[in-house]
Amino acid sequence: MESTAWLVFVASLGGIAVALQAQFMGVIDRGLGTLEAVFINYVGGALLIGVVLLVLRGGNLANWPTLPWYTLIVGVTGLVIVGTIGYSAPRLGLIAALTVVVAVQYITGALIEHHGLLGAAPRAFEPARLFGVACMLLGTWLLVR
Repeated sequence: MESTAWLVFVASLGGIAVALQAQFMGVIDRGLGTLEAVFINYVGGALLIGVVLLVLRGGNLANWPTLPWYTLIVGVTGLVIVGTIGYSAPRLGLIAALTVVVAVQYITGALIEHHGLLGAAPRAFEPARLFGVACMLLGTWLLVR
């Protein structure tokens, strides 16, 4: 079992990467356009992960047909994430855009878990979570207004 400290570290790296990606995507969006920024993002990522997948793991994709059908839209959701962050960050500002993204992620995640949707383990939407959502919404409003 992985330690909580390791998992928090890995998640923190993800947070740093999201902030950097949002800033870089915003610069590319302003210079070239949103679609071009998304294209550059995905081509660079596809090339890198293709090499890593082939070199380190040998390309273990044979069982992809056994996955639930809805998981296969992950590439589309990635395009939406990258495109909307790249578009909104230079227009709203990096902090406001990422705050909206995180707040909506939290609310969506809480709803998915509460109802046990899409393969998630059910976790009740307790009063503490409701308070957390209220705080996030207040903070988001303060940053965006």
